[in-house]
Amino acid sequence: MVKLIIATIKPFKLEEVREALTEAGVRGMMVTEIKGFGSQSGHTEIYRGAEYAVNFVPKVKIEIVVAAAMADQIVETITKTAQTGKIGDGKIFVLDVQQAVRVRTGETNEDAI
Repeated sequence: MVKLIIATIKPFKLEEVREALTEAGVRGMMVTEIKGFGSQSGHTEIYRGAEYAVNFVPKVKIEIVVAAAMADQIVETITKTAQTGKIGDGKIFVLDVQQAVRVRTGETNEDAI
């Protein structure tokens, strides 16, 4: 069984999280710059004297596929490393992956990661 872990974190935490995940045995990940909102609900800023709403906050989305046996450890690693204790630290979702295939070799599931 293979799991997909999707984590949204604050952008400045990315390198620290990447290093911690590498140490934990993660061999690859996908990273996307995103914008979103949750409890933060955005904020207001003043630009050239005019106030305007910033409804989406910059985040980084990390996607990692791991063997199911590693999932809890990886979630814990991300949580500990990404946490600042302030609102907007992010979310982590864990999903079942039905199939994984390494394109180069045709290996599947755990062998593909």
